[in-house]
Amino acid sequence: MRIAILDTVHPIIAEYLKAEGHQIDFHYETTRRDFLAIIENYEGIILRSRIKMDKDLLQQAQNLKFIGRPGAGLENIDLEYCEQKGIKVFRSPEGNMDAVGEHILGMLFSLFKNINKSALEVKEGKWLREENRGVELKKKTVGIIGYGYMGSTLAKKLQGLEVKVIAYDKYKTGFSTNYVEEVSLERLFKETDILSLHTPLTPETHHLINEEFINRFAKDIYIINTARGKSLVTKDLVQALKTKKVKGACLDVLEYESSSFEFLDKNTMPEPLKYLLKQNNVIITPHIAGWTHEAKYKMGEILVNKIIAVFGKEQ
Repeated sequence: MRIAILDTVHPIIAEYLKAEGHQIDFHYETTRRDFLAIIENYEGIILRSRIKMDKDLLQQAQNLKFIGRPGAGLENIDLEYCEQKGIKVFRSPEGNMDAVGEHILGMLFSLFKNINKSALEVKEGKWLREENRGVELKKKTVGIIGYGYMGSTLAKKLQGLEVKVIAYDKYKTGFSTNYVEEVSLERLFKETDILSLHTPLTPETHHLINEEFINRFAKDIYIINTARGKSLVTKDLVQALKTKKVKGACLDVLEYESSSFEFLDKNTMPEPLKYLLKQNNVIITPHIAGWTHEAKYKMGEILVNKIIAVFGKEQ
């Protein structure tokens, strides 16, 4: 097969596919418009998020057999059209689930113990102890929404911290274990101290975390979002922080990111984001929760093995 790689991914993908006899073409700089003119030449596509695989583009892909996307998110691919046309779609969320889980723990510890804030103060010659008195995670209830690869991995990694973990997933049941309890959404609203979101971006989850949703929690909560930025309404989070309904937030993704997760120009930064960046009880990282050296390799290896398992060697 002739396969196009549209984004920089781990070289193991091209290496394995070439070993199976497939032809690999690299299109790291090719624009959507230019690729539209040549997409019919390809039977396989490997990409991340740079070019949207929508119906307009895919209609020209007369010979396309598969699309592979390292990682979890598939919102830049028209999955319904692919299913209609028999185009297989592969992904590899297993590859970065450990990285995401570890990142969440790091952000939580930093937020609860004022690690980032106090470390910067010490570098400025400030030795503030009482002002940086922390909060313990022990006996807190972590509520997880979305119990797929990322949500379940976080639950496992929370073992040993003496927290209670509850989880809600609209499309999955029967996943209670000795370290997580499956609950209804209403019970999650009632018991949660720390909310962690692990849902894909769909019309159903777009702006899911808004003012109404936040106010349904019985307690004042902390919010973690390492899933998709557009699942959370930033201005509503700001308001909740001002009223202290939200006591703090850890955000690895932002509503204002582009579809390829690039940041917007600082000169046009929205006011809600400007506010968040000034708050000591908000930690923002640049979409790096799953961005480890190990994860890059694992995502590539898992993805390419899934592809080879279906299509095998080039005949």
